[in-house]
Amino acid sequence: MAAGFLLSGFLFALLGALLPVWGYYRDPPAFDTIGNYFLSLAAGVIAAARLAHVLLRRRGLKFLSLCSCALGCGSLLFLAAVGPPASSLWRMLGLVMIGLALGLLNTALFHAISPVYQRNAAGTVNRCGIFYGLGCLLATLLVAGTLSAYTIGSILIFMATVPGYFLGIWARQHFPNARNTDKPDFRQVLRDFRSPGAVMFALLLFLQFGNEWSIAGWLSLFLIRRVGLSPQTALRLLALYWVSLLVGRVAAVALLPRVRHGRLLLTSVLLALFGYVLVYSTNNAFGGAVGALSVGAGYASIYPLVVEKIGRRFPYYHPGFFNGIFSLGLTGGLLAPATLGYLAAWLDDIAVVMSLPLLGTGLVCALLLLIWLESKVTGR
Repeated sequence: MAAGFLLSGFLFALLGALLPVWGYYRDPPAFDTIGNYFLSLAAGVIAAARLAHVLLRRRGLKFLSLCSCALGCGSLLFLAAVGPPASSLWRMLGLVMIGLALGLLNTALFHAISPVYQRNAAGTVNRCGIFYGLGCLLATLLVAGTLSAYTIGSILIFMATVPGYFLGIWARQHFPNARNTDKPDFRQVLRDFRSPGAVMFALLLFLQFGNEWSIAGWLSLFLIRRVGLSPQTALRLLALYWVSLLVGRVAAVALLPRVRHGRLLLTSVLLALFGYVLVYSTNNAFGGAVGALSVGAGYASIYPLVVEKIGRRFPYYHPGFFNGIFSLGLTGGLLAPATLGYLAAWLDDIAVVMSLPLLGTGLVCALLLLIWLESKVTGR
């Protein structure tokens, strides 16, 4: 099931790669429409949280996995039929369906890897992150490589074969019984709200998850409109970001047993901060490439290390589900790219889609220092 994270990454990276294909780099800007697209995707993911557990309890892990693949394949075929100049409302509906497929798929995947995750949180998240990064890279390269040769509909029909392939493979495989994952009760959630450490960790998840979604969704459009790159070049630099993230995940697996985790975490945040400054201030493709590489390398180990630290302090936390106060961080992160779209529309300036994540990365660094200080004071 670990290879299923490739499909998750493929569906996740889809919107960031499709925006240039749909022509949203042209004037007049439609930042509010792009915000609606990201909001639709997030709404589907959040709505799937409840549905996934119902399906898992009643029909099992295999049924849930097959449903997610079938819905992902059907959603891509639907989007192929409703590209511009059709109304954006149809594409919003298609993205809600993609979000539902993502939510169902992620629930199935995290249930499947739960026993391994409980033995080695950081290592498991890193290994799954490698497959996830491969999926993101595959989606971006497919769009970048076919942009000048095929129509929008043809590209999406071709991309629909990826979830279709997983549907065929998983239909013939045996799946283990889903393992129950304990969830905190309401009193546990209230105790978390009274814990400064839990609040800071939830805020850290909110900022980091939002930063990662924002760079993945907005980088290509930012480079086209702000730097003046062509859509093909901008998508290649987005693919470079995913390559950097992927190589960083592989390197993190080797570094985790040998390097102090706190030092690695702080170094990663500072590297991502440097990359954001470079992308924001550059006026050429080279600066964009170095910035994308730095951001990807910096982000590679931040999330798995944060997950490991949360898991030690709050044993009920699981990265695949909505758990107590940490639900706020995960939900807020999903909504970050949509919020950037609405802010860009309000200010009529795409610069905000990089300036706010730049500020968010700085706040991540400050939160890490506060969490370190709190752990020293409390002895946890």
